[in-house]
Amino acid sequence: MNSFWIYLLILAGSTYLIRAIPFAAVKQKITNRFVRSFLYYIPYTVLAAMTFPAALYATGNIYAAAAGLLVGAVFAVLEKGLTVVAVASCITVFAAEALL
Repeated sequence: MNSFWIYLLILAGSTYLIRAIPFAAVKQKITNRFVRSFLYYIPYTVLAAMTFPAALYATGNIYAAAAGLLVGAVFAVLEKGLTVVAVASCITVFAAEALL
């Protein structure tokens, strides 16, 4: 058997077990406020941890990337739509790279 298929099976098995074990271990609804709050914020934390470094190193110039990230954050705080935030960030990065 090709080593690719072995790696694929191990990866699929480990991914499935990580998702299936909590469902099998916890039968009743979680009532602890701390645990529920912790589990509520996990997806946002993981998404931020993966997105922030990628946003800074997506371009060849870290200053242009930081400017785009800052503009995107400002537009997001102003509750603009996702498309507006993305377009404003892209335009800012493009302009900053042209100026730098």
